[in-house]
Amino acid sequence: MARISREERKRQIMDTALILFSREGFFEVTMADIAQELGMSVGNLYNYFTSKEALAKELILYISKLLGEEIRKINFKTISAREKIGEIVRFYFVTAKERPELIEYFLRIYLANREIFKNGCEGFLCVSPFVTEIMIFFEEGVRSGELRDQDFFSAFGLFMGYLGGMVFLMGEGMLPNEIDYYIEDISENIYQALKA
Repeated sequence: MARISREERKRQIMDTALILFSREGFFEVTMADIAQELGMSVGNLYNYFTSKEALAKELILYISKLLGEEIRKINFKTISAREKIGEIVRFYFVTAKERPELIEYFLRIYLANREIFKNGCEGFLCVSPFVTEIMIFFEEGVRSGELRDQDFFSAFGLFMGYLGGMVFLMGEGMLPNEIDYYIEDISENIYQALKA
């Protein structure tokens, strides 16, 4: 059996923890549960992450970087702000459908358990790659004259409220249709609320 690298093992731990935390909740899952799921010793797991809180912070940084990188790709496209909104909504909803643990972790662990992230993740520190790309999207939309110049936090709250709300409803099994069904309507609602 081929040995896997330290980075590959770390990624396995993170992927497993994401699924367990998202499904069971942060406080319900122990480091021993994660180790058992991976077939490794708890001691070995602590060689990768010194605590469950350290793992939790690493996970939110990982998710933020992943989401930020995808939104950066959208930001680099020479398309209108309206089209970018559509692509961001599509990306977020598809991610929520294909890798629900990523968005679930953000919504159910990071936002709901701020005490876990109080040291070292203050403000937007641990989600800055994602927030920065959304900020760039807004700034470019305002500069082009397509989006209304307004307080960033108002615009960000509106955008994320739509996305988070729909993903929450999906996760609770309350949407009568698959989440992709709502991409066009949600994109248009967001655009209408933000346009100049």
